[in-house]
Amino acid sequence: MIGVAFDNDVERMTDYIGTLHDAATPYRLCLETPVLMQTREAQIELVGALRASLQRRSVAVPLIVDEWANDLDDVRAFVAAGATDMINVKSPDLGVLINAGQAILDCWAGGVRPILGGSCTDTDQSARMMAHLALAVKPAWVLARPGMGIDEGLQIVHNEMARALASAAARSE
Repeated sequence: MIGVAFDNDVERMTDYIGTLHDAATPYRLCLETPVLMQTREAQIELVGALRASLQRRSVAVPLIVDEWANDLDDVRAFVAAGATDMINVKSPDLGVLINAGQAILDCWAGGVRPILGGSCTDTDQSARMMAHLALAVKPAWVLARPGMGIDEGLQIVHNEMARALASAAARSE
């Protein structure tokens, strides 16, 4: 909506985001998909320009890419362009577990902080699998899954990670 509100004018968006940053202080503000373009290339170009403008003006608001970063090629394109601070790696969109892990590793290798995103269509089984993936590739954030709720998704992922870590610790004794 920020892009719509300011006609995708990078300087005006930077001013506004700076105002949001100041209002949020002392809390850290991160913005996901502040603009939405019609193509991946246009999205990369505008988000990259906005990120550069924020950096030039020392506005410490990380940008998160979600839209147009759906498959492994998309994630790699955003990373290669240096167009974002974080990417929401959406495991259902990536098709197979190995692609989600590779996307996270590619983000880290390119200096982009990965988020292992969830889905409303996740199940408790897929949530547990993603918990193990998160332990292996260490994304910056792991979103609760399944669904849009907090308690259930948070507990499923937390409990599975705790079980895996306890099991690994018991084996090393």
